[in-house]
Amino acid sequence: MSIMSSRNLTMMTDLYQLTMMYGYFKKGMAGNKAVFDLFFRDTKANSSYAVMAGTESIVEYINDLHFSEEDVAYLRSLNLFDESFLSTLRELHFTGEIYAMEEGTLVYPYEPLVRVIAPIIEAQLVETALLNLVNHQTLIATKASRVCYAAKGDAVMEFGLRRAQGPDAGNYGARAAVVGGCCGTSNVLTGQLFNIPVLGTHAHSWVMSFPTELDAFRAYAEIFPGNCLLLVDTYDTLRSGVPNAITVFNELRSRGYEPAGIRLDSGDLAYLTKKARKMLDEAGFENAKICVSGDLDETLINSLKMQGACINTWGVGTKLITSNDKPALGGVYKMSAEIIDGVVYPKIKLSENSVKITNPGIKTVYRLYDKDHMAIADLIALRDEKFDTTKPLTIYHPEQTYKRMTLTDYTMRELLVPIFIDGKQVYNCPTIQQIQAYAKQELDTLWEESKRLLNPHVYKVDYSDGLYDLRQKLIREHRKLPANA
Repeated sequence: MSIMSSRNLTMMTDLYQLTMMYGYFKKGMAGNKAVFDLFFRDTKANSSYAVMAGTESIVEYINDLHFSEEDVAYLRSLNLFDESFLSTLRELHFTGEIYAMEEGTLVYPYEPLVRVIAPIIEAQLVETALLNLVNHQTLIATKASRVCYAAKGDAVMEFGLRRAQGPDAGNYGARAAVVGGCCGTSNVLTGQLFNIPVLGTHAHSWVMSFPTELDAFRAYAEIFPGNCLLLVDTYDTLRSGVPNAITVFNELRSRGYEPAGIRLDSGDLAYLTKKARKMLDEAGFENAKICVSGDLDETLINSLKMQGACINTWGVGTKLITSNDKPALGGVYKMSAEIIDGVVYPKIKLSENSVKITNPGIKTVYRLYDKDHMAIADLIALRDEKFDTTKPLTIYHPEQTYKRMTLTDYTMRELLVPIFIDGKQVYNCPTIQQIQAYAKQELDTLWEESKRLLNPHVYKVDYSDGLYDLRQKLIREHRKLPANA
């Protein structure tokens, strides 16, 4: 079940995709095949890695790719396209191939997260939607991964729907947060759509709707005796909130129920939770959990941990669902080759800004592991290059080539997997629980130095000899430099 199942997102594209498609059509180029890579250039925000998300959304989008009669009528009204092109759009569907990283995979700058090979009008059309789907979901999954890492095994709940930038961001952002490690969400629609646990208790308005705080707590305990978690900071956390909660917890216990715990949404969380923990323990409720919320992120969670705050569960909303310290991933979609009459012509984009020079050719990505299955580096290589893991492999920095390492006891795993071949889906999407478990396994292969929240160690992403040589060759040719330059 999916939000996308009830709508067609084919028209979710930029106008210039359609004008370029029309141009290819008019120039007789529509049948030329093109190769495009979707990648990002940096992680920023003190993260050495990103967590891939959005692959399932790509599957849904491509499977439903078609122009309806209403779409064609609207495009006709723009007075930009002739009837022969509009007739072509009526019959258009995706016929190419897509390889992508699986959701939950740790990914790094310049690696193709998605590789599209298709007739150029199809490959051009899907650019905007693929970027939209992967950019946002990968951004939120990465933020959630950092938040969960800071929580050091405590449960983290996604609470951001009311602050998300619209329904799609709220729903797919919550799903991405679970990919990144969250245990569930407050968003009921996301829970329904993706089989994700939904979590939550009551708000301050519940407490304020009763004559007294104690009346509110008793009423809630009466309705939900088996899952009673009380919000204790409406009036005064330590003088009334926690004592009233303890009173109700004793009443629950006399009825044969154990309380779930308390929640705080404001105040000095380090001080208040330590005091509340002492009060609960002295009253005999050592197993009652303390949950906190209120503008949390990985930095604040890490600080509270260092201060010895007594917190079991974290509800993280605004700063997670908006990724407020890095509001965009910055992924791009660039042509890397054309295929005309079966011949591959590598393409490169040059720039005075070296970070914007693209990598040519049809590429894939390998992850290199040591004998303990810890990740050493990633290798971006040409698709047809062959590697023999029984022989030493020297890898080097793509720009500062004097930085190199020779591996002798290692294994390799190709990260791009087939999603569509000849326009047909060949990939079975895993469940969200399987994706989350895979993402955790991925993190377990990354050294702690690369996971730290501040100034992490930069993970190595190198170019193969074949890719490096091709890149330098095209740079020389386009800049008309001699072969030894």
